[in-house]
Amino acid sequence: MIEVFIIKIENPDCFWAGIKGGGNFVDNEMEYKKLQFEMNRFYNKTHKSLDEVKPSVLEEGQVCAVYSQEEKSWCRAVVESIISCPDYYLAECFLVDYAKTIPVKAEKICFALESFMKLPYRAKRFRLYHIKPVTLRVNYYTNSAEIVPATKWNVAAIRYFQDLLNAASQVEAKLCAVEEDTFAVYLYVTKGGEKVCVNDDLVAKNFASSENEERSIVMEKENQEMLGLKSVSMSEISPALPTLLDIKESKDFEMCNAVSDDVEKTIMKILPESASPNRDVMVAIPSLKPGITVSVTDLQANSSSFKATANVKEIERSLYNRNTSMKLLQLLNPAPLKDVDEQEETEKHQVDLSAHLPVVLSNKIDPCSSLEKAPLFPALKQELLKNKFVGPNHVQSYSWRAIARGYDSVVICPENDPLIYLLPIITFLQAKICYLSLPARNGPVALIICARQRKAELVFEFVEKYTHCSRPLHPILLTVGTKKEEIKSVRIPRGCELMVTTLYSLSRLLECHSLMFLRLCHLVLDEAEVLLSEANDQVLNILKHYKQSLDDEVKEYVPQQIVAIGSRWTKKMEYLTKEFMNDPYVVITSLEEAAIYGNVQQVVQVSLECNRISVLLQTLDFTPHNAQKTLIFTSSVEETDNICKAVESMSVFCLKMHPENGSQFDHVVEQWNKRFGSGTHAVLVLTDDCMPALEVTDATCVVHFSFPASPRIFGARLYCMSDHFQNSIEKVSPRAKEQPKAKSILLLTENSAWHTVGVLDYLKRTEANIPPELRDFTSGVLEAKENCKSGKPFCRYLKVYGFCKDKNRCPDRHRLNLQVDFPRGMADSAQPTAGNITILPLFIVDATNYFGRIVDKTKDQYTALVEEMQKYYKKCSNCISVKSVEKLALYALHEKNYVHRVQVLQVTPKEGKGLFYSVDVKYIDEGRTGQVQNYQLLSLPEHFQILPPQAVEFIVCRVKPIDNEAEWNPKVNRYINHKIKGQPHEAKIVLALNNTIWVDPVVRITKLLDLKTSINEYNIRSEILSTGFGVDNPEHICELQKLFREAETAFEKKDLPVLNHPLKAESSEQATSISLSIFDQITSNSQTTEEQILPSVENTKEKDTVIIEESYSQGTLPDHCNGLLQHEEGQDSLQPADACLHPAIKWFEKQDVVVLKIKVQNITRHNCKFFTQRVIFSGSVEDKFYLADLELKENIVEEKSSCVLRDSEVVVTLAKEKKGSWCRLLKQKNPHVSFDFDYLEDDSEENSFSSLNPDTYRLLYNVQQESCDESDTDSDESTC
Repeated sequence: MIEVFIIKIENPDCFWAGIKGGGNFVDNEMEYKKLQFEMNRFYNKTHKSLDEVKPSVLEEGQVCAVYSQEEKSWCRAVVESIISCPDYYLAECFLVDYAKTIPVKAEKICFALESFMKLPYRAKRFRLYHIKPVTLRVNYYTNSAEIVPATKWNVAAIRYFQDLLNAASQVEAKLCAVEEDTFAVYLYVTKGGEKVCVNDDLVAKNFASSENEERSIVMEKENQEMLGLKSVSMSEISPALPTLLDIKESKDFEMCNAVSDDVEKTIMKILPESASPNRDVMVAIPSLKPGITVSVTDLQANSSSFKATANVKEIERSLYNRNTSMKLLQLLNPAPLKDVDEQEETEKHQVDLSAHLPVVLSNKIDPCSSLEKAPLFPALKQELLKNKFVGPNHVQSYSWRAIARGYDSVVICPENDPLIYLLPIITFLQAKICYLSLPARNGPVALIICARQRKAELVFEFVEKYTHCSRPLHPILLTVGTKKEEIKSVRIPRGCELMVTTLYSLSRLLECHSLMFLRLCHLVLDEAEVLLSEANDQVLNILKHYKQSLDDEVKEYVPQQIVAIGSRWTKKMEYLTKEFMNDPYVVITSLEEAAIYGNVQQVVQVSLECNRISVLLQTLDFTPHNAQKTLIFTSSVEETDNICKAVESMSVFCLKMHPENGSQFDHVVEQWNKRFGSGTHAVLVLTDDCMPALEVTDATCVVHFSFPASPRIFGARLYCMSDHFQNSIEKVSPRAKEQPKAKSILLLTENSAWHTVGVLDYLKRTEANIPPELRDFTSGVLEAKENCKSGKPFCRYLKVYGFCKDKNRCPDRHRLNLQVDFPRGMADSAQPTAGNITILPLFIVDATNYFGRIVDKTKDQYTALVEEMQKYYKKCSNCISVKSVEKLALYALHEKNYVHRVQVLQVTPKEGKGLFYSVDVKYIDEGRTGQVQNYQLLSLPEHFQILPPQAVEFIVCRVKPIDNEAEWNPKVNRYINHKIKGQPHEAKIVLALNNTIWVDPVVRITKLLDLKTSINEYNIRSEILSTGFGVDNPEHICELQKLFREAETAFEKKDLPVLNHPLKAESSEQATSISLSIFDQITSNSQTTEEQILPSVENTKEKDTVIIEESYSQGTLPDHCNGLLQHEEGQDSLQPADACLHPAIKWFEKQDVVVLKIKVQNITRHNCKFFTQRVIFSGSVEDKFYLADLELKENIVEEKSSCVLRDSEVVVTLAKEKKGSWCRLLKQKNPHVSFDFDYLEDDSEENSFSSLNPDTYRLLYNVQQESCDESDTDSDESTC
């Protein structure tokens, strides 16, 4: 028994109560009071800025927060209905904690925070178990009466039930069953010291009957009708009813008690998600017709959402039947349901959304308002209902009819939904008789061309989902690379009638299999505007091939259909419809695109906010030749009045309409609809709120005095001129050319500066005249937007490929910030930033992006750490699970036979009173992320946390996906993942940025112990190119270099400290460091020419001072530089000390010689002096002087060494005194000198089975050790 308190009574089948105590569901009143206090504090604090907490769009059934005047508090509520009023929208909201329905203005409704939805709703819905309403039916013709079942409760029964509960001192309930959204209970009331069962009392008073009795009454009535018996007279009715049912716990009640404990654990997990409001960033605007909600996204999203709630209740009911836990969850957090009669009445008066939302059509189409009327075959409709499909939506209601009839169609809409065309195409393919005349060969009948690989995969998922209920179509997804052998080996499966592919794959297929598409009848261009803009020639070639593929005789008997789906109307789309389509059906639901289709003239006026009215008056034509109707849209009542006065001052007939003069609505409509003679100019000044009511479509000019709040509002304004839209796919007659052209005038001020990017993009597509000041201003806005992204991560596409396709819409940063992105090696010498390294890929993101570790061949600290951790956690006493998990803290995780160090990223809230919960972690030594349980995390001692995270991001340079793809083909990802994961590779660092290292090349080297040699197995970049899905990307590093250069220039302009590390020459054992800029580092590694790095050098040469100690002299390098310069011929060769530059030097060795390559191009004069353990090189290029003083590790033979100029490059050959391998070249580390790893790659190309001697193999790792100890940056030139 559970004690309850009654909140609201509707009838015995619907009354609301709260639970006082007893059972497993106890409502703590203090928690609700605390919740109410928190809601009041939050919403009262933000009441002045309600825009921040307003819901993006209002819908029936939406959870929200409203202020109740009766309760004097903010309350949780559910929107029951939305009513359209002349000046505002009114929503009926059901208070879920008080069971009350109150009207609230839509503008005063706020969304409910997720934290406010954790407590279950206080008011819970109950009904009396095992009874049904009855009524007395009187037959005046036979003077008889009978008790029969009723669909609703009698007024007397409801009144008696209310009086009984109101007079009770205590109310208790015994839970018997859970029925959808209601607790079915036996209700007991204590009245005058006596406990009465309300269920039985209603049956005894003839207000109700038990369910068994109801069945008996129906059966008795049927028997009487069959036997011809008369009804019982009124006087023969007995007041007594059958024996009351014994009150026992039903099986349902026992089941609820059994599962209550499990359910209670899962409630807190699911409840916040089910109760959380919709958080999509959308802006609600007044509906175009009463009862319809239209929502639009912001300008950047440039999309809209039309949502109908016709089948929401059916979906909810099907969800209720899944399991008891979900049912009970809904009971604790119920949405108020209307009575059956009210629901039926609502369905009868339901508004047809498709009939009222605006659309632009080239041919008249009757929309299909429901799935029953949709032109789809029955099995497909059943499949849609099975998948809880809610539709058709606005665009589908028009496009389905046109496509299903086989017409050429063009659909322009913001939705990127394949079901717009896929379902009617599948329906058409069911008519097999239509394709009997096609050639008897393999080939698709329908072909869907997508712009991207990922979109093709998405479309194919829908194809597989909705074709298994049709006749066998054997659909396939076909993508091919650039390998000719692979293309030639492609075979279409027998019986395949539907193919999904990408544009470039199809173009390559046509080169080798032109006869493969002789059976093609239906051609679909998905994202047509993208296909035409990126590869217009390929699309036109495919269309021409499609038109020429069928013989003239065959064309007469088979359908030929081209369907183009896109989100934008362009001139190329217009060419497509005119040249390749036959009387196409154009459906445009995006009204701003409809204006481009209708050839609306766009004019932009740039002015200051204070001068808008004067600019407006100068723009308007007050002496037109033809009748003109102009709409001027404003944002407030005050603006409307002021503009109306200004226009009237010019002696022009002017009307005004805003929410405060609704009484003049009929007068304004009457005046506007009058016929005007030539030379008359009528002006109507109005706000956006008045558009739906006026339904103006015959305006000739629209002036956007106030900037539209969204693209959808902008399109709705332009739709007011829809009567004057021109049909772009038809030839315009001379008479039509004389008609006035629709015109749109947009006033741009400093207040609308943030939207100029979108405005400029729209104007370019309309071929309008763009003011030069607008272009300049837009570039400044783009600059400001990019500056606002300083806290965002660096764009992944710039990192991986060197370019980003859409910088204007990409949310990430596209500039380098030296304070954030400067290589970590500047502060941590353990992180190499140049030279050759051994990498171990552990987590493969895609074909060119990996996470892993840098392996130190001499002293691998991580391996030692892992061994210590393994020994430590072998003892059970050390495997201590943490009690409380902290975010960003480090822990140990034991997986299989390994112990990992992990960092906590996110902690999932606990599930009720459960002890275990999920934790999102990052493996700091591998780079991957995962989800584990909290009990799996072990305490990590501090001495295991000293070693920094070892995970480093590696990016393979100079390769990108084919066909302008942004993602790698899954085939390549799987191939590379299987080939390189967990295998050590030798790599050369090209660039270093924070924790990201660009490497090229990356080679797998295998040592053959038996043969005492090593071989290059493969180069990762070459392996990717060999798959046919990768292409060379030479601009990759160049673009990154450009970003480095721009970042360095901006860094110097800010007068920030220079990134240098001057060291004093104190002892010969101290490692020297050279002051380098970021750009110096990258130019050295990528072998950039002198002309490319000249600006960077000039900026840094006056600031940087390098002091290098020499082993043979106490003097510094500048002193030695001056001494050398004095020996040059002529005084012109003398250079100041601070102008000496150090060239970049690459070296490799053979058994008897060491070869140095001086990376200075176009050198005019050079000199090289050899000593036993020293080489001094000097040279000049125009006004630049280069000097390299190298102290060698081993001895050389001076007489046999040489210095020659080969192909504009200086090559120095040092003859070894003793044959063998050198462990290193120099005694002291020099950041400008690095091993020539390309020598290994070139050698492998000359011999298919290249061998390296063991000494050379060891040399690779010695070089890596040397590069790790070098300075954090290196350059091919630095100031001396």
